[in-house]
Amino acid sequence: MSATARPARRRRPALATAAVAAVLAVTATACGPEAEGPADDKPSASETSAQEPGKDLKEELGLPDKLPKDLPTSLKDLEGWRNGEWKNWSKDDWLREAGDFINPIIDDLWDPDRMKDADENDREVDDSDIDAGESGGDNGTGEDEGVTDPTPPKVRAEQVRTPYTRNAAPVGKVFMDTPKGSMVCSGTVVKDPANPGRSNLVATAGHCVHAGSSGGWFRNVVFVPHYNPDGLPDSRLADAQQQDVAPHGVWWAQYAQTTDHWIKNGSQSGGNGAPQDFAMMKVKPENGSGKSLEETVGKAADINFNTPRVKGISTLTPTGYPAAPPFDGAKMYQCTGKPGRVTLDPQQPTMYRVGCTMTGGSSGGGWFGPGGDELLSVTSVGPVTGGWLAGPRLGDEAKGVFETVSKK
Repeated sequence: MSATARPARRRRPALATAAVAAVLAVTATACGPEAEGPADDKPSASETSAQEPGKDLKEELGLPDKLPKDLPTSLKDLEGWRNGEWKNWSKDDWLREAGDFINPIIDDLWDPDRMKDADENDREVDDSDIDAGESGGDNGTGEDEGVTDPTPPKVRAEQVRTPYTRNAAPVGKVFMDTPKGSMVCSGTVVKDPANPGRSNLVATAGHCVHAGSSGGWFRNVVFVPHYNPDGLPDSRLADAQQQDVAPHGVWWAQYAQTTDHWIKNGSQSGGNGAPQDFAMMKVKPENGSGKSLEETVGKAADINFNTPRVKGISTLTPTGYPAAPPFDGAKMYQCTGKPGRVTLDPQQPTMYRVGCTMTGGSSGGGWFGPGGDELLSVTSVGPVTGGWLAGPRLGDEAKGVFETVSKK
């Protein structure tokens, strides 16, 4: 979507906040001598009891059973990782594949000032990226595929009524560290059939968690539901209290998954990968609360993976936190309009398109159908000049991503 450059913000040096020291011990145990012994070696009772706390802590920190091979494993390298080596984005060290995502909690890393300084992480297209396809109609097949409708009229984004904790959909901001610095997107709490009423799942865009064909997983990825619930002006956020910015706390991505298509084809600009630009995260609270995300926020949205045809949808409402001018990322906005169709890749499903003036920062935010309870898409791209947004139709590949994360 539109990523018009906004005025440069004051940037603090990336924090060198140390992770919990036990991360080192847990990681070293997972990758070290235990794997070197014969397969039939059995630990003694004392060894077993000594290992159990490490296993529990590994689970608590959200570390996988088998750490990615690219993650530093020596104590020296791990000490460097803890002290800021996660900022090393060399291609050889960048964790890329679906199973490589790792995101240990770093307490107090995302304070209100750092959140305020995060820039939009968004993608833009121009007219040359759009496949003209069939203009209107149904391509003679009774389906939407390969169709591009006329550009929709602009719909002015309206600020969501405050406080968001009472009046807004379960939308928040997704923060992440990237090679370009701290970035921000939007995301939505969604229901998890495997855990009715206790979901910890967040839907967002693939480009909000993974760089696509040019890189790998972003780091220090968190979700802040109902960010800035009272709509404080941007000028007050740096010095605001944490509870005024993150009323439901900060939730770290324990697992993340995006589509294979996005990983292989996604690009920073243009339409590559956009028709499958979808991701799911399973999150856990930084403060160790026993409540689930859904219980904490008080609501979650259903996801519709049946890719409804455009003519069967009366309205769609993209919702998010636009951060590029004329917006500043402080407040939640939404647009409601009749969806059309746009084809960016004729080999991939046609996307939904809605007129909307939201800008960079709203990427990953949920698109709600009539009634506001069902999520049908997430914001992926928009034009350089602004005025409309496009989101993927959530079909089988998106459903597979959802089910994989739900089972974690």
